[in-house]
Amino acid sequence: MTTRAEPGDDRSDPDLGAIMSERRRLINLGYRLLGSLADAEDVVQETYARWYALSAREQQAIESPGAWLMTVAGRVCLNLLGSARVRRETYVGDWIPEPLPEPTEWVTGRSGADRTDPADRVTLDESVTMAFLIVLDSMTPAERVAFVLHDVFRYPFGEVAEVVGRSPAACRQLASSARRRVRTAQTPAGSGAGQAVVVRRFKRAWEAKDIDALISLLDPDAVATADGGGLAVTHLRPIVGGEQIAHAYARIARLSGERTTFLEYTVNGRPGLVARQDGSLVTVFAFEIAGDRIRRIWAVRNPEKLRSWRSG
Repeated sequence: MTTRAEPGDDRSDPDLGAIMSERRRLINLGYRLLGSLADAEDVVQETYARWYALSAREQQAIESPGAWLMTVAGRVCLNLLGSARVRRETYVGDWIPEPLPEPTEWVTGRSGADRTDPADRVTLDESVTMAFLIVLDSMTPAERVAFVLHDVFRYPFGEVAEVVGRSPAACRQLASSARRRVRTAQTPAGSGAGQAVVVRRFKRAWEAKDIDALISLLDPDAVATADGGGLAVTHLRPIVGGEQIAHAYARIARLSGERTTFLEYTVNGRPGLVARQDGSLVTVFAFEIAGDRIRRIWAVRNPEKLRSWRSG
């Protein structure tokens, strides 16, 4: 990935604009690997710090600065993934990836896009849905890095090996193992419009505290998971079963009363909901929908994971 400059090589320093233009790709990589925009930002800062710690001669010797930056970012993420597993052992309740802030409320079309730097936005595709990120989080750090670099970013295994520190053959096996996990967990996704209809019906039934309507929209084996991180009140264990979820959510609606309003927003590329209480954003909901039934609900209430939504 790097080549040393020959004596007398008069190539100019890598263009600053070209170096900084890699920021979006680095954010995309960091978010998919770590499930956190804040951590992804830290990775980008560390990666650029290492680049600018190089001498001009060392920078000139790098044939592809973009590839170098991605390699370094991948290694930083790999190290962070290892330490993250240790931190999760003391995390209060279930850990859910940080939901991506979206500039558009998909019912009213109200947009905050003019306040969002396009370079900072994560490219939305199947690899950032909440369901996909949850599967990624079940992988070992090496599996996750090998899979994301190869299957999402299309890096050849020879280059993946430089990041993971294993042979190309071993990285191929890691990616294959990760791919099996993804296939096992995959749910056939319907159209975005169809999913939006289901989420809208769920919202209306929830606001009406209509338990029967909620049950009809939930898969009998549905699971609802919440993440308060010990900083917000929520259920600490997943609620299993459509009927149980319906009763629990109806109880939440009764307790919150008129103080809470629900807005229909895109969350990680899929129709979701945002709850506001007394005007302040308090929860972001992501859904996994199969056919016309909700199979998974992820409710993120940890205020540290909602900073980017509030600042937007």
